[in-house]
Amino acid sequence: MSTADQRTKRKVTLIPGDGIGPEVIAATCRVIEAVGAPIEWEPAEAGASVFRKGIATGVPDDTIASIRRNRLVLKGPLETPVGYGEKSANVTLRVLFELYANIRPARELPGVPTLFSARGVDLVVVRENVEDLYAGVEHMQTPGVAQCLKLMSRKGCEKIVRLAFELAVAEGRKCVHCATKANIMKMTEGLLKRTFEDVAREYPQIRAEHIIIDNCAHQLVRFPEQFEVIVTSNMNGDILSDLTSGLVGGLGFAPSANIGNEVVMFEAVHGSAPNIAGKNVANPTALILSAAMMLRHMGEFAAGATIENAVLFTLERGEARTADVGGERVASTTTEFTDAVIRNLGRRPSRFAAREHHPLKLPSVARDPVLVRPKSRKVVGADVFIESGLDPVSLGKSLERLVEGTGMALASCANRGVKVYPLPSDLVDCVDHYRCRFVMKEALAASPGRAAGASLADGPEMLDANLAAVLHRIGAEHRWMHVEKLQVIDGAEAFSKAQGEG
Repeated sequence: MSTADQRTKRKVTLIPGDGIGPEVIAATCRVIEAVGAPIEWEPAEAGASVFRKGIATGVPDDTIASIRRNRLVLKGPLETPVGYGEKSANVTLRVLFELYANIRPARELPGVPTLFSARGVDLVVVRENVEDLYAGVEHMQTPGVAQCLKLMSRKGCEKIVRLAFELAVAEGRKCVHCATKANIMKMTEGLLKRTFEDVAREYPQIRAEHIIIDNCAHQLVRFPEQFEVIVTSNMNGDILSDLTSGLVGGLGFAPSANIGNEVVMFEAVHGSAPNIAGKNVANPTALILSAAMMLRHMGEFAAGATIENAVLFTLERGEARTADVGGERVASTTTEFTDAVIRNLGRRPSRFAAREHHPLKLPSVARDPVLVRPKSRKVVGADVFIESGLDPVSLGKSLERLVEGTGMALASCANRGVKVYPLPSDLVDCVDHYRCRFVMKEALAASPGRAAGASLADGPEMLDANLAAVLHRIGAEHRWMHVEKLQVIDGAEAFSKAQGEG
């Protein structure tokens, strides 16, 4: 009787996926069985076959129920419709089970030559996984102007930042970089930066550094060895983690974990590669290494290290290489590579041995939806988004006339983030989408500098009745599609200004 048979087996939901998914899943299951890990698979379905059944999420109820029961998932790649149709099944799984963190290691591998070989690349990207632009809140605001809302919360930022520091502790790393675009998006990306700075104080043993995301990308392709852990937002993390995979050999070597407090899902980063599906040539390394991460999550640290060392030994010896490493003429099949890894279980490479891991402590963040409770707040105006083919001056004069008698006044109009009224620039190439900012008339009259962007923090409060009157008047002559209230929170303006607004 094997060691696995003597222990209570952990049920794991197994999603083979699309394209090469079933092949790399089968290879990985063989390795896990060979190492004697105590796992019982519960097969489930998601992706293309589910979309074809007319299930718009790509994830059927049976699969959801299996994940709810088991709380642990090993998943192959899933196809995602591009530019039309249904939501991504991958994103559905992440948001449905609050898999708020995506952990993607990128480490130099023996026998996998790259431009950065012998540089000692060994880093982890910790990507926020459910918020940001990937919340998928989009609208066509005019027939020619699309909007995507970038939603970031203090709670989401705190969970991902805390996890990044805990990962550094668990893996014995000394530095965490936070990569943001806070110099431009001061409310959203700035929230991540501020949260990082707050949480960093609780980990004095870890060096905490903020870096602008574009500089981070620049530094990664010049001096990648300087990074250990990079925590960043969803879209930035998606892009940056693919870049880091490219540093060490490509997506075929890129494992990942999707972490939630209740459910954890492990998967390879690569796609379904339908062009090579069924040919037994896919590289299973990424998924095998993802399975090693899964075993560590289960507390099976020895089994996880055994698998990782066997992969490293196989690559170092070069006895089996899939086409993405060895070239097609000398390439091993998926089966041959897997056979080699199984033969090498228990062996260790001469260098690049598996990193020592300790249990990862998941962050504890209050489940109360209201995480931030300000001492004061008030509404001082509103941005009304208007569809109009008028030039800025004509639109501005029209709006000033329309809102007379409502208690409010037009402060400015902007087009694609640039102030165009008053004092318009004839160099701006306008579209039919204006952000029109309205404030209480007394605030505008009391501050001659308002047109140049003077503060509204001390201005009078706007009532819903004032806004309703403005919208009623505007709607009589113009098409409006979106409204945002302008808030002052704890004495500070909680909204951005257009370029040129001061």
